[in-house]
Amino acid sequence: MELILLFVSLGIILICAELFTNGIEVFGEKFSLSQAVVGSILAAVGTALPETIIPLVAIFLYKGESGAHIGVGAILGAPFMLSTMGLFLIGLGVFISYFLKKRKKLEIHLEPQIFIKDFSFFILSYSLAIFLPLIFPNTRLLHYFIAVLLLLNYILYLFFTFKAESSEVESSKELYFLKLLNPLKFNTDNKFVSVFLSVFQVIFALFVMIKGAHLFVENLEILAKTWGIDPLLFSLILAPVATELPEKSNSLLWSLREKDILALGNMTGAMVFQSTFPVSIGLLFTSWEIKGLALISALIALSLSIVYLIFLKIFKKLPPHLLILSGLAYLIYIYFVIKTFS
Repeated sequence: MELILLFVSLGIILICAELFTNGIEVFGEKFSLSQAVVGSILAAVGTALPETIIPLVAIFLYKGESGAHIGVGAILGAPFMLSTMGLFLIGLGVFISYFLKKRKKLEIHLEPQIFIKDFSFFILSYSLAIFLPLIFPNTRLLHYFIAVLLLLNYILYLFFTFKAESSEVESSKELYFLKLLNPLKFNTDNKFVSVFLSVFQVIFALFVMIKGAHLFVENLEILAKTWGIDPLLFSLILAPVATELPEKSNSLLWSLREKDILALGNMTGAMVFQSTFPVSIGLLFTSWEIKGLALISALIALSLSIVYLIFLKIFKKLPPHLLILSGLAYLIYIYFVIKTFS
């Protein structure tokens, strides 16, 4: 039964990802927004907010050392999953669409400056949050300073993203919720109606997608226990994959349709957001002691981002083959986790 529910929940997530990407594209098109804004801000923050709630709940409601540990783990888990499995799935989507003859060349279509900016902001923010507290431990005043700096950094990121030159979003499909109104002979040409329905569709898809992800995690946990997988291993390896499913599903769909700027922007934009606002909460309200597996996950995320940034700066492109590094990095992390608990 759990296995059936697992596939049902996965189906719900994929259907809602289709609704979300369709809604966000139509919204961006109606307001003539750039792909950078839609991918790196609207889609990225929209899908990042739900898992951002997890560390907030852990820190503020489950007070004490255990709540803080769960919160910090969730905060650090998001950038790690986005930079490993998230980017790997974009590369996979490019390969699949190429072999299905949906794209002529095996390459990722990018506007390099957008992602040079995204990776640069992520590396700067995350490095400040990880390395400064390691160099100057137990300095609360420093934590407050870094937290404020990170929030200012994200505001600056928003400014540069809105100012950046980028092509406008073009929706290849009519809004699905508008199609439902066609048989009713409702005035679907009205811009206000289109915008309202696109926002409603995005919120509806996000809400149901989160419910689907929770159902996925619950049944995955039951199966993990049934198969004798250690609960802690489950929380470190399998659960983070599920909680980041909305971003991954959206980006995979976009990469399959050759909308690579939106696909990659969804990931890199979420990385910038997750390395600023949630990290600031961790710095302000926990002891923020990063060590062991948490430190390894942060170093992996930063190392991958530095490699991709250097490649973008030199070659002005990001080959899909290179994103295999992200998948390999996730496997390396699994090795460290299993070795630690074996």
